[in-house]
Amino acid sequence: MSKNSFATEAPVQRAFLVGIDMPGPDVRLSVEDSLTELALLADTAGLEVVGRTSQRLTQFHPKTMIGKGKVDEIKLIIEDLDADVVIFDEELSPRHQRELEEIYGENIQVIDRTALILDIFAQHARTREGSIQVELAQYEYRLPRLTRTWTHLARQAGGGGGRAGSTGGVGLRGPGETQLEVDRREIRRKIAYLKEQLERVREHRSRHRQQRKKARLSTVALVGYTNAGKSTLLNALSQADVLVEDKLFATLDPTTRRVSLPGGKEVLFTDTVGFIQKLPTMLVAAFRATLEEIKEADLLLHVVDITHPNARAQAESVHDTLNELGIDDIPIITALNKVDRMEDRGELLPIVDEFETATIISAKTGEGLKNLLTVIQAELYENLAEVTLAVPYQDGRIVSLFHERGDVLELENREDHVFIHGRIPKVLLGLFSPFLIDGATQDDELTIGKDEEPDL
Repeated sequence: MSKNSFATEAPVQRAFLVGIDMPGPDVRLSVEDSLTELALLADTAGLEVVGRTSQRLTQFHPKTMIGKGKVDEIKLIIEDLDADVVIFDEELSPRHQRELEEIYGENIQVIDRTALILDIFAQHARTREGSIQVELAQYEYRLPRLTRTWTHLARQAGGGGGRAGSTGGVGLRGPGETQLEVDRREIRRKIAYLKEQLERVREHRSRHRQQRKKARLSTVALVGYTNAGKSTLLNALSQADVLVEDKLFATLDPTTRRVSLPGGKEVLFTDTVGFIQKLPTMLVAAFRATLEEIKEADLLLHVVDITHPNARAQAESVHDTLNELGIDDIPIITALNKVDRMEDRGELLPIVDEFETATIISAKTGEGLKNLLTVIQAELYENLAEVTLAVPYQDGRIVSLFHERGDVLELENREDHVFIHGRIPKVLLGLFSPFLIDGATQDDELTIGKDEEPDL
């Protein structure tokens, strides 16, 4: 395996894991639990984990992150275990990486959790959009880490380097310009190109969202920790064929399917990329176009693996990421998944009490799915606001939307508009607000009678 990829090759590379025990307010998992998760990531990337260690610190060593004694100890261990790769559970600075690679030798690859996640994303991206997003994140990660031993990265990173480099090659060097400088310049050029491509993707997605709004369908975004069972749930609800594997980040590209609710109304369910603790900031930025699907949803369905020993910590990591994305005003309900794996249902009660608006389900067996859809329907359509509207005849789509999504209590065709009084889902208030009479809702005293002309 080269310095530029962690993809599976024969023979399988042997990885040694290094954790940092540094307590803090943002720490959700213990160092051992975090290393266990890192081992699952390594397995997903196609690496064989041969050992692990950790060190408790109050602050990072400026040169090597961990102390000199620990560095030397790891060197002896990886020689004894014949390891090829050392993976740190914390993000290494460019200096940390250079110093450690020099100490461990050119045959040992030193990477961090961020690089490992980026490689997994590169392996699992199925669409052009996903490939562009991952490639951008890889370049932004590698640029400050570019050294003489990592040259020509611009032609090797990601799966779409050839596509991005449409001008071909690195080009001629300027006077006195080193290959390293040429590579850095080329990577910056490709970063700019990929950002331009992603902006087009973002605009394309925005147009699709507008079309969905015109189609008057509510959207439910599935969010959750990676491997919580979101794709399995989407398949069960919609008879979709989303890839399902018992691995972290098995699916990256968002998938949207229609689902019928018990009352007969159809909604759109969108499966989004799974979250994880220490999700690389650059990856969140690169996946902005995809994650905007969450920001535009009418309702969030948070899927939690109820059987995971760190279910609560994983759920908190998801909420942390949502807060980072500025998503704090969308209603959210929780689906506690994989209940079929629990032998003693009595253990569920104290766990359920830890979550608000929680519904117990098994996406695999179908248990609880009917009840889940009933809860979703109640959140979308029974949490209603009472409104009075004056809709001009040229905006007939608004009247149709009211009939389809709300309860019409009173309707009258007047001289130049349709007068409507009724109840609509609160999540749709924004669509109807331009037609509200004096901003009237159920919280106001309605002063306009049936035979009165509204003051527009």
